[in-house]
Amino acid sequence: MRIGISCYASHGGSGVVATELGKHLAARGHNVAFISYAIPLRLTELPPRVTCHEVEIEEYPLLQNFPYTLALASKMAEVARMKKLQVLHIHYAIPFAAAALLAKDIVPELNLKVITTLHGTDITLVGNNASFKPVTALAIERSDAVTAVSHFLKDETYRQFAVTKKIDVIYNFIDPAEYDNPISPCIPPCDSPHQVTLMHISNFRPVKRIGDVIRIFAKVAAKIDARLLLVGDGPDVSIAAQMARDLAVVDRVIFLGVVNRVSSLLRAADLLLLPSETEGFGLVALEAMASGVPVVASDVGGLPEVIEHGSCGYLAPVGDVEQMASYALKLLSDCPLRKSFAEAGRKRAAQSFPAQQIVPQYEGIYKRVLS
Repeated sequence: MRIGISCYASHGGSGVVATELGKHLAARGHNVAFISYAIPLRLTELPPRVTCHEVEIEEYPLLQNFPYTLALASKMAEVARMKKLQVLHIHYAIPFAAAALLAKDIVPELNLKVITTLHGTDITLVGNNASFKPVTALAIERSDAVTAVSHFLKDETYRQFAVTKKIDVIYNFIDPAEYDNPISPCIPPCDSPHQVTLMHISNFRPVKRIGDVIRIFAKVAAKIDARLLLVGDGPDVSIAAQMARDLAVVDRVIFLGVVNRVSSLLRAADLLLLPSETEGFGLVALEAMASGVPVVASDVGGLPEVIEHGSCGYLAPVGDVEQMASYALKLLSDCPLRKSFAEAGRKRAAQSFPAQQIVPQYEGIYKRVLS
């Protein structure tokens, strides 16, 4: 098949999943064209049967803000004609789904099919904004197929948008073999042989509750020798830095910035913290489990569908810093318990979320809409 994929080119989960999906589809013999404002972060090298097409962004004196959605639609139509695309697979509803529907109308001769995958905040936050809600609802109803990355997100979409479109749940995935890589050389060594490493990976936006990450770590660091590695970047990085200073743990907090692949970083962690306000799925939790790293996270959104509480991680109510810190100390102070959680996490990731099991589900959706 000939498939176009549009996604955010950042290190967020939706862009990561879209990129990995495209590479797996290409490995399975399909032709894949990525269409975005930049080359996706995990697409630094183009594998066979994969092309990348960037939307040109220009400035015009009459336009206060560049109409990216319109430029994206035009680029989608151009690439669809050039590559004779059969399917446009859109990851994240705003603005990609609206642009894809417009592109479909521009090239009626192709009978282009639009598949929209909902990832989380495109429903719970961005797409639910009063300015975008009608467009998001229309895009869902008009897509040829819609998928969501968790049952939570499927139910939340029906609740918030009152749409009638069938939504298929297809979980995010990992390639288990990727998580056996050696530890990245960019990880600094521990200060002592007994020091434990906590890690947080995100786009550092308010929904990730970065303040809770620092507060949890401060409580852990008051009891045991520990350090915190922060991976990623975003508007709340400065909040994390200031709070680390205020809580007198700044000397044990290391900011690593954006990293292309987190698999080689995760192997250096003893525990992942994910105290988010909400998660459509929680891809980084799955990546941690695949790396043999237990997770302490919020009991919210799609996370309970990924993390088995008391088996490969612990879940606590949003904002319950005391409980999350208690769970973290329990795991970090009991090596046999942590090892059993690590093995359970690896097993669950490999058995329930492997790419070879999930990617064919997307292929089935493509075949369904094309028939």
